[in-house]
Amino acid sequence: MAWWTNDRFGMFIHWGIYSMAARHEWVKHNEHMTNEEYQKYFDFFDPDQFDPTAWAKQAKAAGMKYAVLTTKHHDGFCLFDSKYTDYKATNTPAHRDLVREYVNAFRAQGLKIGFYYSLLDWHHPDYTMDDAHPLVQMDTSQANYDRLNKGRDMRKYRQYLRDQITELLTNYGKIDILWLDWTWGKGDKRGKHAEDWGAVELLKLIRKLQPGIIVDNRLGLDDYADGGDFETPEQVSPTQLAPYRGKTWETCQTFSGSWGYYRDENSWKNDHQLLDLLITSVANGGNLILNVGPTARGEFDYRAKNALDSLSLWMHANSRSIYNCTYAPEEFKVPEGTRLTYDKSTRRLYVHLMEYPGTHTLVLPGYKDKIRYVQFLHDASEIKSKVDGADVTLLLPERKPNVEIPVIELMLK
Repeated sequence: MAWWTNDRFGMFIHWGIYSMAARHEWVKHNEHMTNEEYQKYFDFFDPDQFDPTAWAKQAKAAGMKYAVLTTKHHDGFCLFDSKYTDYKATNTPAHRDLVREYVNAFRAQGLKIGFYYSLLDWHHPDYTMDDAHPLVQMDTSQANYDRLNKGRDMRKYRQYLRDQITELLTNYGKIDILWLDWTWGKGDKRGKHAEDWGAVELLKLIRKLQPGIIVDNRLGLDDYADGGDFETPEQVSPTQLAPYRGKTWETCQTFSGSWGYYRDENSWKNDHQLLDLLITSVANGGNLILNVGPTARGEFDYRAKNALDSLSLWMHANSRSIYNCTYAPEEFKVPEGTRLTYDKSTRRLYVHLMEYPGTHTLVLPGYKDKIRYVQFLHDASEIKSKVDGADVTLLLPERKPNVEIPVIELMLK
């Protein structure tokens, strides 16, 4: 896990034929579509502007060190050229193995490679209906479940899972992360459980095919010793991250309220909110993976590009407070309106000014005799200080630096 806990920041990419609907990656579920009704997106999927090198360069510029692409989402559509299904990108007007192009482009930019793979499949004829399936929402009676599941064989689907994951972990070189999604309804016959996936055997296969790969915790193996390498709090607020301190975890978040491209969705996070997620994740010893939902033509939405550009500016100046950092030792109290991150290897403490002090001073409580030197991180300009009893008071400029969230770097004794 060393590289992963050092890198701290990754890009999630949710992309598939649902981007044509442009109204949420769960559109098939939300609108109770049949396979036949959903087929139009497959028939006309033609991402003529897809340029994975441009994606990779934008991710790298934003300070992201790894990426995870949805090779198959819940709708069952595969971005890769699987020999076990016809429901794949190579059979659409795209006529390309989009996963291979992603792997080659991101690897060339020095980013670690991750695959998301949905355990659910709303297209496969042997996947048994459950309470998340698009076709059961209108009638949740047991009789309807029984009718819809007649002739379906989950054993065949389990083999399909194994076969496709074997392809993904065999045909694309070294894969650093596998993000499986998801198991739910423990004890509920209408959920999906670890046994439905053959989860233990599947995980053993994954470890065999790709020794050293990192796997998320969504196989439903909470009581199994090797059930997952990291926890995955999803779409939580920064204030909800503190309980994960001391664990190995990554919060998955969106720029907006949707994972897939959603043309008319407007609850986009601003620059400060995105940085708050990143900083607070690291301040609690975790990672942030931030999602982009490309358009059906294969480009990042202009709002995502703007957000990535803003992250690029901040990370260019302040990434030292993110990479290889974690929460501060307990001896360092957190000043009001700040977040602390700490690099153990360099003995440097980073004070993130989430709110710029109106007094132009910042009191560091109990920091006397702990500091060798103080500077702003973005330009390495000195910050003067004075000692008040056991405290140290930093004398800040009257005007906030032209940085969304300024960072103070403390060289510790």
